[in-house]
Amino acid sequence: MTTDVTRIDDRDLESALRSHDVATLSRLLADIEPKAAARKMRRLSHEERALFYRTLPKDTAVETFDELDSALQAHLIESLRDPEVTAVFAEMEPDDRAELLDELPASVAAKLLADLPDDERELTNIVLGYPDGSIGRRMSPELVSLHDDMTVGEALETVYKHLDDAESIYTLPVSNRHRRLVGVVSLRDLMRASSDIHVAAILRKADCAEATESEEKVARMCADRKRLALPIVDSEQRVIGLLTVDDALRILEEADSEDQARISGSEPLRLPYLATPIFEIVRSRVVWLLVLAIGATLTVQVLETFEETLSQMVVLSVFVPLLIGTGGNTGNQAATTITRALALGDVQPRDIFKVILREVRVGAFLGLLLGTLGLLLAGLVYGWDIGLVIGLTLLGICTLAATVGGIMPLIGKKFGIDPAVFANPFITTLVDASGLIIYFLIAKSVLGI
Repeated sequence: MTTDVTRIDDRDLESALRSHDVATLSRLLADIEPKAAARKMRRLSHEERALFYRTLPKDTAVETFDELDSALQAHLIESLRDPEVTAVFAEMEPDDRAELLDELPASVAAKLLADLPDDERELTNIVLGYPDGSIGRRMSPELVSLHDDMTVGEALETVYKHLDDAESIYTLPVSNRHRRLVGVVSLRDLMRASSDIHVAAILRKADCAEATESEEKVARMCADRKRLALPIVDSEQRVIGLLTVDDALRILEEADSEDQARISGSEPLRLPYLATPIFEIVRSRVVWLLVLAIGATLTVQVLETFEETLSQMVVLSVFVPLLIGTGGNTGNQAATTITRALALGDVQPRDIFKVILREVRVGAFLGLLLGTLGLLLAGLVYGWDIGLVIGLTLLGICTLAATVGGIMPLIGKKFGIDPAVFANPFITTLVDASGLIIYFLIAKSVLGI
């Protein structure tokens, strides 16, 4: 019977790790599940993680290693002895192995590749031959490929031969005599078909992707179309690998984490939060803070330019936080919506004019609602001339912010830059400065100052 991580007393585990009590650790971890062990390891320090891993039963350790992120695997390898590293590396799938090699120093990666059996090294090199970020780098080259002139009986016999080494057997690509993909057949269809009919009679049209396509785009297609596996082909439509649904979901999770980090103005963490050194967290945030601080000088310069206007009507300064905050939030909403739409394939850079038209109308409608409220509240308290300034400014700022927030991610995508980079941080800085210009120009015009 396996042990769930929630049943392990955390205090006992932490105490055993601190005191290097291997006997207690062995008892606590004797029956732990690999997934539970991986969750626990994500919360440990570098030294504790190595001790925890070495105490796991051998079979559990290999499976636990597969459950870890590639960055965490790379950190763990630094703490393990050569025989341990060789063992877990040889047990990995070729696509997972390639992902880990990207995280390791070149000298370590070369040594690990050299120690692999010839057949495993060949499969790994196939994956490594494709550009980083392409789906070829994330596919599994271990697959069962059928021929359309096979009988169902022959096809099932082929599947049986590869039960132990294939990544997936539930969706089987079918090729013609030129090795080009002609369709796919499910294992269920094979098992319920007569053994003497040909595979060509029961195959269906295949969704597929070329190995050089974007990993996120192909993963999204696999998930959206609810495919258990997606054949990956070369430029001549020959099957070279499979993308399974679990790998597709992992790619999408990584992409979503990266987008969320950049939208909030920081770089994504490569390790789990509690396993990331303080300096790495600081480094992931400080660059963006410096960039945004420099960008904020635009706002300061605008305030200096209209310093005389503020001195004549001090009450205007009361509304500055409200106006720039509203503009920033409106722009962020639009940018986040469009960034998400880009990720889902709902919009493309060529749709920029459609997006502008929609966001101008959305921004104007929001501005009208908020501006009317601002006019009434500010007018009742500070006078109707001030209320009119606030109302018109909210109308202008919301329209501008929604439009800018909508088009910036599209521009980023057009030039091959992550759309999330153009989202919240830059939008806020840009809209703050332009919003203040709108505010003071309207104030000077309405109030005659």
